[in-house]
Amino acid sequence: MAAEVDTQNNSQNMERIIKKINNAYYLIYTLTILSTIGGYLYIQSHDAVDVKSPLSIALSSFVIIYIFISLPAAITIFYKSTKKWAAIEDDFKKFEKYSAGATWRILVVGFGLVLSVVAFYFIRTESLIFCALITAIGLLYCKPTVGKIRSDLKLDEPEDEEEVSE
Repeated sequence: MAAEVDTQNNSQNMERIIKKINNAYYLIYTLTILSTIGGYLYIQSHDAVDVKSPLSIALSSFVIIYIFISLPAAITIFYKSTKKWAAIEDDFKKFEKYSAGATWRILVVGFGLVLSVVAFYFIRTESLIFCALITAIGLLYCKPTVGKIRSDLKLDEPEDEEEVSE
């Protein structure tokens, strides 16, 4: 009976966490779409910044460096943190830490996506489109699912493991 209650609580907590993380996930995509629309409207009345200008070089360098540092760092830090969170006994605290960490990971990776789209409309170089694509793929990897949460926090039920071993 107690195991059923724990399973129900875990399911409810996971649903709540997925909704919370999905809010951040879809916020990033909404901001990306809005920045794309804004960028499109901007280029209707403004010329692109010269690709060889100091502003263009600094902005594109910043975007590229940000993406190539933040993407692997966010994923690695989150992965190492999930190892610590999996060891927490209190499920509520474990889920809260996971939710906060996953949200931060999405925000850090997503900022690179929005930044590269905005920078593309100012500079209009192909490298920034590739940066946006790389970041979008990284953001897809960050999408929360029940399976990922179970795997990350090692929530596989002991009864399931016994059935598999028999």
